[in-house]
Amino acid sequence: HLVPAPRRPAVPALRQALRILTAMATVGVLAAQLAAQPPIPKYEVRRAPSPIVIDGRPDEKAWAAASPEITLIFPWDYQTGEKQATRARLLWDDEYLYVAFECADADITAHFTERDDPTYRDDAVEFFVNPKPSQTGVYFGFEMNARAVLYDYLAVDAQYLFWQSNPPGIRIATAIDGTLNARGDQDRGWSLELAVPWRTFEAVGLKERFGGRPNAGDVWTANLNRWDGVGQNRRLSIWSDPLRPKADPHAPERFGQLVFVK
Repeated sequence: HLVPAPRRPAVPALRQALRILTAMATVGVLAAQLAAQPPIPKYEVRRAPSPIVIDGRPDEKAWAAASPEITLIFPWDYQTGEKQATRARLLWDDEYLYVAFECADADITAHFTERDDPTYRDDAVEFFVNPKPSQTGVYFGFEMNARAVLYDYLAVDAQYLFWQSNPPGIRIATAIDGTLNARGDQDRGWSLELAVPWRTFEAVGLKERFGGRPNAGDVWTANLNRWDGVGQNRRLSIWSDPLRPKADPHAPERFGQLVFVK
């Protein structure tokens, strides 16, 4: 009578099973987190049916043809500034990409006056745009205060900013409904129009990467932001939630989609 040899515990098999179960659980958690994230917003950029005068007042007939306006949101509850509404619209034609902001504001403040001053410290709006969404390492930034002063740059890896040597042809104007830098009175708001010539996206030697003007059906990505208030009572509002714990708009992986249509 032969006595069977004792079986060895199936340790390797158990370890492999545990690894598989752990991986499955991790995938499940990640899937649940992704499902809980707010979707990336999308905006159809229509062609301007008539000329646009850049005077800071988006009241021409062409603006009435734009897609319904974007309303910026307030993701960071720890900020203490007033939640003042900001609306935005976009249009395009053969020469320019147009952006219009309309900002409710009870106290309009803007002190910086020179090109490439840190306008984001004032009451300011921002337009970040990536002409090639297959990559998120490079995008263009345009930050403009209520005085229509521009701070523009090429952002690399969302942390290194390179000035563009002031590319020509960018047009900006604001219209103020109130009194600038007069604390204590009651303002109503301000608006801004921006026109960026398509050649701006070729002016940094990246034509092969970006290619300039889009065609109908092309998709770029972008975010629209607003810095509002002074001192400790500043608040950032934004189009596409960057899902950051602190107020930070530089999250190109979370930019919304701009779909260019006829």
